[in-house]
Amino acid sequence: MDLFDFVKEKQVSAPLAERMRAKTLSEFIGQEHIVSETGLLRRAIKLDRLGSCIFWGPPGCGKTTLANVIANGTDGNFVKLNAVNSGVADVKKVIEDAQNAQKLYGKKTYLLLDECHRFNKTQSDSLLPAIERGDIIFIGSTTENPYASMTPAIVSRCRVFELKKLSEENIKGALIKALNDKQNGLGGYNLVVEDDALNHIARAAAGDLRVAYNALELACLTTTPDNDGKITVTLKDAEESIQQKALSFDENLYYDILSAFCKSLRGSDSNAALYYMQRLIKGGCDPLLLARRLVVHSAEDVGMADPNALVVATNALIAYQNLGYPEGLIPLSEAVIYVCEAEKSNTVVQAMYSAGEDALKVKDDNIPPHLKNYEFASREDKKNKANYKYPHDFGGYVEQQYLPDALKGKVYYQPKNNGYENVVKEIRKKKGKKD
Repeated sequence: MDLFDFVKEKQVSAPLAERMRAKTLSEFIGQEHIVSETGLLRRAIKLDRLGSCIFWGPPGCGKTTLANVIANGTDGNFVKLNAVNSGVADVKKVIEDAQNAQKLYGKKTYLLLDECHRFNKTQSDSLLPAIERGDIIFIGSTTENPYASMTPAIVSRCRVFELKKLSEENIKGALIKALNDKQNGLGGYNLVVEDDALNHIARAAAGDLRVAYNALELACLTTTPDNDGKITVTLKDAEESIQQKALSFDENLYYDILSAFCKSLRGSDSNAALYYMQRLIKGGCDPLLLARRLVVHSAEDVGMADPNALVVATNALIAYQNLGYPEGLIPLSEAVIYVCEAEKSNTVVQAMYSAGEDALKVKDDNIPPHLKNYEFASREDKKNKANYKYPHDFGGYVEQQYLPDALKGKVYYQPKNNGYENVVKEIRKKKGKKD
């Protein structure tokens, strides 16, 4: 076997997701909001002027692929590390090599750090001087919110690009392309994939293209050919390959039942909500989708009438994530009953929308002087510090202006006479609040 045959065999043995990985922006799937023709990212890549950045998004949405596209579009060196198994010594070696490449050949070095949120402060600090000097161009890839999970010093020196979960249309289009690609995909097989099977994989992958590719490849390679050598992948094959049952009803009925579930929660009918939940689950719906809807309704429809509903619903979501099916359905059912039977109030949503509307229309950034941050304030502003009334010096509450002048006296949250909101009213009354 010569070198060419070895490389070719290695490419074929690689997973479909790796073989189909985009090499240029024109091949890249989804994320139109950041890779459009007029987008900053595309312009920066084309001009080879991309600075340090962080790609943040769910699994399988294209973070690593986008980093590889950048690598293919530059004449610089490209080094890849994983934060899980890389340490300070690895980083120092990359920086040293990057400095030499810059001095000797005038080449830039791009460092792609997968799972960059796993770097601790010491590891991150070893990167910081090199990023500031421009020795390396840092490209981080993470599924976690970098503003919460990463060292602020690193994040502040990077442009953060948020990638979204891929749509079913994005994923189905990618799968069809893989089926027709004879060089890297499955186009060399005598293969027929039923449309129902393709749709099921695209839906069940839940926005993760890597999962979809893996399921399609598994279904194709494990399905027995007929006498003519043709491989036909059915819906049953797709269900087995992605380990999720297809919905036993059409799309319209699915959304009707989901709507009935949500309206039953809002309407306080626990019997109907439990039935519709079971109807959806038995029909192939992911229980986690219902758990997430339950969390939303606990705040949207119960809200301040019973704040504990949000705690119960969130705990049910966490319980299902840890227990799985079928045991996880027990706390989920308990939460459905709690949310249904709880008193209802939509004051949280009303307050949120009302405040959001003023935030867009009024935009008064003249913060009352006594509320400003005095650590970095001017000498003149610091004079107002004495005007701030520390509530705990007055027993926990003291009346003073918090909203800017343009919104002074504006009321967003108005408790109703429902459940815990009666307690809120009494607390406000004791404080002497007028609204």
